Formats: sequence, structure tokens, C-alpha cells
Amino acid sequence: MIMRILVDMDGVIADFEGGFLQRWRDQHPDKSYIPIADRRGFYIQAQYPEDYAPDVRAIFQAPGFFRDLPPIPGGLDALRELDALDHEVFICSSPLAHYHNCVLEKYLWVDDQLGPAWIERVVLTRDKTLIHADILIDDRLQIVGREAPTWEHIVYDQPYNRADTGDLKRRLTWETWRAVLLGE
Repeated sequence: MIMRILVDMDGVIADFEGGFLQRWRDQHPDKSYIPIADRRGFYIQAQYPEDYAPDVRAIFQAPGFFRDLPPIPGGLDALRELDALDHEVFICSSPLAHYHNCVLEKYLWVDDQLGPAWIERVVLTRDKTLIHADILIDDRLQIVGREAPTWEHIVYDQPYNRADTGDLKRRLTWETWRAVLLGE
């Protein structure tokens, strides 16, 4: 069965956490940091001390942050393989509310990492429930919006989303995607 699959970008195929932590340690070597394995909760800023908030925001709002994020190992290969199996694969990402660098850089990242043909598969929206698909792979546990989603939400497993097992959604990593999506 051919599926339409939406794949979130940050935290799923682009390593937001790793990119942030590298910049944080480079720019603020005198300040404490949260190792990725110890991250809890979706919003990185919420786990840092309140007086660090301006510095935290400055990192991910800075020019070049989104464009320079490293890919999460296995993610781009999985997208290419799903595409080769004739599934409809789209990158569906929510830009920051402070979007000035984010929007353009997400497109540039896709172009750099997957090539220009994938640009037409980028969907940027603050409300993913409006996008029709069979599956949404996203690291955020709660996706809410104006509509009842048509897609099944499969959680991309990350340390910061493991504590809440509320509704027991299926989970995957790029090591387990074939079993979860294709039943292999």
C-alpha cells in the first residue's frame, strides 16, 4: 500500500539538539549545559535556567543555525528509500514564530541535504493538522490544531519525549523505521 508520509524536520531528520548543544558550548563555555541524554520536555529553553533564556533563544534564532544543522544519521537515507518504494514523502515542519532566518534556512537545508527536487516536498505550517496524510513522523508528543488529523502520529524517539507515555503512540528511530512503517 502506497502511503503519504509527513516527516518533521527538527529533531527527526535535522539534529536540532546536537546543533544547539555544539553552539551553546562554543559560545558559552563558562555556562552549564544539558547533555542530550538528560534533556526532558520538548522546549529546550524550558530546561535551562531562566536567566539563560535570552542566550538560548539567540542560538536558534541566529543566522545559519537551521541551515547548518547536521542530519540525524539514517534519516535522509530512509526518506530516499521510502521515495524509491513510491511512497509520497513530504517534509512537514513548523517554523519558529520568530521566523526571520528559520524559513529560508529550512529550504536551504533541504536543498543542501536532499537536493533541489525535494524543495517541492517541503510543507511549512504552524498547524500540521491541516495537512492530509497517512502518517506524520514527529518528535513532538502532542500535535494540536484546527482539524482532527487524518494521519497517524508516529513519535520519533528522542530523550526529551520519553518521559510522557500518555497515549502510547507508536515510536520509531531511523534504525527501526522499516519494522514500524513497513512491517519488515
